[in-house]
Amino acid sequence: AKGEKAPVTAGDKLMGNHPEPAFTKIPPQTQLDQKLSVCSKLCYAIGGAPNQVAGSATGFFLQIYLLDIAQINPFQASMVLFVGKAWGAVTDPIVGFFITKSKWTKIGRLMPWMVGCTPFMVVAYFYLWFVPPFTNERFIWYLGFYCLYQTLITCFHVPYSALTMFLSTNQHERDSATAYRMTVEVIGTLVGAAIQGQIVASAHTMKHCPHHNLSAGHLGNSSGMRTTRTVALSHDFLFHAKEVYMIAAGVIGGLFLVCTVIMFLGVKERDDPYAPKTEKSIPFHKGFILVMKHGSYLTLTAAFLFISVAIQLIQSNFVLFCTYAAELRDHFQNIVLTILMSAAVSIPFWQWFLEKFGKKTAALCGITWIMPFTLMLVFIPNLIVAYVVAVSSGLSVAASLLLPWSMLPDVVDDFRLVNRNSKGHEAIFYSLYAFFTKFAAGISLGVSTLCLQFAGYDTGACRQPPPVVYTLKLLIGAAPVVCITTGLMILVAYPISEDVRLRNKVALEELRKQSISCKSLRVDLNGA
Repeated sequence: AKGEKAPVTAGDKLMGNHPEPAFTKIPPQTQLDQKLSVCSKLCYAIGGAPNQVAGSATGFFLQIYLLDIAQINPFQASMVLFVGKAWGAVTDPIVGFFITKSKWTKIGRLMPWMVGCTPFMVVAYFYLWFVPPFTNERFIWYLGFYCLYQTLITCFHVPYSALTMFLSTNQHERDSATAYRMTVEVIGTLVGAAIQGQIVASAHTMKHCPHHNLSAGHLGNSSGMRTTRTVALSHDFLFHAKEVYMIAAGVIGGLFLVCTVIMFLGVKERDDPYAPKTEKSIPFHKGFILVMKHGSYLTLTAAFLFISVAIQLIQSNFVLFCTYAAELRDHFQNIVLTILMSAAVSIPFWQWFLEKFGKKTAALCGITWIMPFTLMLVFIPNLIVAYVVAVSSGLSVAASLLLPWSMLPDVVDDFRLVNRNSKGHEAIFYSLYAFFTKFAAGISLGVSTLCLQFAGYDTGACRQPPPVVYTLKLLIGAAPVVCITTGLMILVAYPISEDVRLRNKVALEELRKQSISCKSLRVDLNGA
């Protein structure tokens, strides 16, 4: 903010203590500043869409699918969700390690990872939504395929996230590419919710319930004929539910293949232009220690860890909340679409806002906005309020998606200035960020599903007991508000303000110009 004394950062140390840094006149672009075309940005953005399509489908529907369609008990469902997410988190730094050891190929260092894992990821995703004919080992089936899917999606997402740093050296171009990416990813989230929600909506109606309001355990003194007819109807309905979930999985799997091909054809990966002074590579564990000692990275990761947990709690329990706590089971798919449409439309607004007022201010304002509206839905659970909350919450969802991925490259730039001889650790930044957020999300998913188990969740029932309804309200309202408040308090201490970011940008431009001058001098001397 104007009038505040900016903290001393890497750019200050490099440029010296000049009394008035010239922020108004940025050095002109060098030949290393690759100007990205709109086509390249779109192809890059489309490459990340399938991850969000699948993430939206699993985030909104996997929990209720495991409970009501696969019909495993809540404890087993919580173990699938927690262990799967935790395993995905563990694989993030492992994949990051192997990426740092990867050699450059004709198509780059990151692209082979994304292209190679995609076919296997499609197969794992499909079988995650397949109900096997056996019942006793279903828990093992879903646990195995969810862990396999998490491993493969990590092999795709870590290099894809790090690819931002290899598109261009220009901060504005990277921010623009990130905005394209977030817009398409929000659209992907919207498409995922639309595909999954509209196809499987018929699997969560009350048409299979006697009198539309009773579970099988509350049939009273029905006749044997009525009971047999109800059981047969339930079996037919369950078969239909399994079928529509597999159709949705097949459609989303096809999107994975198409979007990966588009990204491969339209994106050119460029080598890191910040060459170290020494050719000796820094070991992974030393790079890991350097990254974990970087204060701005720790602050950013800790803040968005809590914020992502809050968003994950809302996302994973929202369909259950609408179905059993708010009597909106016939409208949940449209409410979800409204949230995501609002998020997709507001991405350009947040891109303008962060350029006008700074990324930190945008994050604080945008994510705070969701808190009063989630509480409103808990206390006033009717259809009109639900749509108002959906539109308003979409603004915060967009901010939570855009801001961390827009701020991470600034942290990497700051790290490069402090550690000029350390090269190739971009994957560590992105993989560790994914590790912490996934692990925390896994814990929150596991705990929230366990809470439903302790509250007495009745698998396959048309209505849930009052303790389950009360638990769902806590998971949608109070718990996310506490997590968001904690995250925002940490985010206040984030040191890279707009002034600091501009100062680092100037310092990096100076380094780049010096590197070009040195290379030109060596060429002249060799020629002489």
